[in-house]
Amino acid sequence: MSRLPGWLGRVGTGLTHMGERLDRRKAEVRAEAEDDLTADLPASAPLPAPARESVPPPPAYAPAVAARPDPVAAIPWGIRVAGEAAWRLLVLAGTLWVLMRVISAVQLVVLAFAAALLITALLQPTVAWLKRFGVPRGVATALTAIAGFVLMGLIGWFVVWQVLENLDDLSNRVTDGIDELKRWLLNSPFHVTEKQINDIANNLSDAVGTNTEEITSAGLQGVTVMVEFLTGALLAMFSTLFLLYDGKRIWRWTLKLVPAQAREGVAGAGPRAWHTLTAYVRGTVLVALIDAGFIGLGLYFLDVPLAVPLAVFIFLGAFIPLVGAVISGALAVVVALVTDGVFTALMVLVVVLAVQQIEGHILQPFILGRAVRVHPLAVVLSVAAGGLVAGIGGAVVAVPLVAVTNTVVGYLRSYSQEQALRQASAAADPPPDDGPEETAEPPEPARAPVPAASPAPVATETLAGQE
Repeated sequence: MSRLPGWLGRVGTGLTHMGERLDRRKAEVRAEAEDDLTADLPASAPLPAPARESVPPPPAYAPAVAARPDPVAAIPWGIRVAGEAAWRLLVLAGTLWVLMRVISAVQLVVLAFAAALLITALLQPTVAWLKRFGVPRGVATALTAIAGFVLMGLIGWFVVWQVLENLDDLSNRVTDGIDELKRWLLNSPFHVTEKQINDIANNLSDAVGTNTEEITSAGLQGVTVMVEFLTGALLAMFSTLFLLYDGKRIWRWTLKLVPAQAREGVAGAGPRAWHTLTAYVRGTVLVALIDAGFIGLGLYFLDVPLAVPLAVFIFLGAFIPLVGAVISGALAVVVALVTDGVFTALMVLVVVLAVQQIEGHILQPFILGRAVRVHPLAVVLSVAAGGLVAGIGGAVVAVPLVAVTNTVVGYLRSYSQEQALRQASAAADPPPDDGPEETAEPPEPARAPVPAASPAPVATETLAGQE
């Protein structure tokens, strides 16, 4: 028993040595095989990669899986076009929204400058006329601006004076007119009773009594509006002076803000836009004078009180196309109704409608012409949008803005088409062929580079000072 552990130990040691010899023999056989394989290959050939376990192919009954297409190719062409247009429209809408917010924040400045442009378009021919007689530009600008603003102030003072002078007579005539209107309603075929008329009068009185705070706050807001109006008037006066005197330099400075590629087109569109604005202002003033003159004469001969202030209001209302004429005419009819009765109001209505029909079908097409032709739907929508954005001032500025935009867009479209035709004709016409050269001339020696000349300034007409 004592010899058994030693014998087992010797057997285990022998088995270990035998396994080591077998491992060494396998390594020697593998090395000899690799040497035989590399001996047949060229020296620059890469060594073969060790063999990997092969993956069995899929069975024959497995379905074939098609490759997925590109997502862009999977979307229909119409949807891709709609998506491209949609995000551009969103960017444009966002830009317009930001622009409207900025305009709303500085609404007073924008409206004052717009009013200055309109006044400049009206007064600029006078400056040019004075310059033709040798008057210096500064003196001509000062004389024109002072005369224009003094004339506007005198008209406003005359209107206020007329209202204050006729206030007592107007109150008496309003009382008599209301009594006459009441008698007419009682005798009219509408079957209106005196109790119904008294109820309406009591309801109006109660409404005025219960809304005293609102009326007071409206009065305070009126004071604020008056302060803003005076501030805007001063801004408009200073802007008008500078536009009349230095409009050419202002326009050239504005052109420098435009990218160089589009500067030539904008320089050509500017004078045309100014011509459209000038034609609109002059035509509108002439039409407004004719409307106010004829309607004012009708009110005077019909013995309607406040004929001159109503004529001035009709003149100012003509600057808001369609809407202003309706409101000013309705005010004249209401004043005639409450002061002189139903018959006079009907006669005033006939006069207002006749003058407005002559204006719409004869005066405006003849005076304004094709320079500022805008579709009536565009006029209504622009006046409504301008009134919602900036009140009465926005309604006044809306139509000339649309007219100028229409002119600029039309010119830029024609300009781009002309440029495209020029480029196409230049690409289609090959350079002239002078024939084969008989003798080869030696190449000219290299010359020093000549610095490029500065581009010639674009010849533009002045925006506010063209003559």
